[in-house]
Amino acid sequence: MESLRHLTIEETYELSDAILEGNMEEIKKELGDLMLHNAFYARIASEQEDFTMADVLNSICDKLIERHPHVYGDVIAEDEKTVKENWEKIKLREGNKSVLQGVPNSLPALVKAIRIQEKARGIGFDWERPDQVWEKVQEELAEFKQEAERGADTEKLMGEFGDLLFSLVNYSRFIKIDPEEALERTNKKFIKRFQYLESESARMVRKWERCR
Repeated sequence: MESLRHLTIEETYELSDAILEGNMEEIKKELGDLMLHNAFYARIASEQEDFTMADVLNSICDKLIERHPHVYGDVIAEDEKTVKENWEKIKLREGNKSVLQGVPNSLPALVKAIRIQEKARGIGFDWERPDQVWEKVQEELAEFKQEAERGADTEKLMGEFGDLLFSLVNYSRFIKIDPEEALERTNKKFIKRFQYLESESARMVRKWERCR
């Protein structure tokens, strides 16, 4: 399975790219690649007599039923907030000592910040209004600026910059923007503009050389 792991991560990012580009043909292909990987993992596990594909599918069905009592049981949940709170409480009853145990250590830092904040919100640990979060962003920006201007060492600056990013991620959550997607869209926009400048520069050089 370890030999397949890095390829699965690569395929997941390729699917993400296709989704951002809105390319349905590529999305279809990348979903197929990921499904093939799932089949590979299940096959390896089956040959090792650990579990089968049927076990995998039955497991996810059982989990969905257990964690959605408002759908499959008699629990009442009239909004998304209540659903998420119930989800986290059920996971704690299942043996998790902390709601943050559900955040994978290997996630990229930006995605991990989003998940940490969502998990905390799930048990009611959150700001009440967006303006409170924006005040925190401004506070962290001022602290970072102050340390930068006084020539603080890299370790201190990194800590303050991390606090600033974390608060920005928090604010993005309140205004319903996925910061990972927002940054990736900006990356793609910069790449397109930069490549245009490269091609135009090369064209101008060729034109100048012909005129010499």
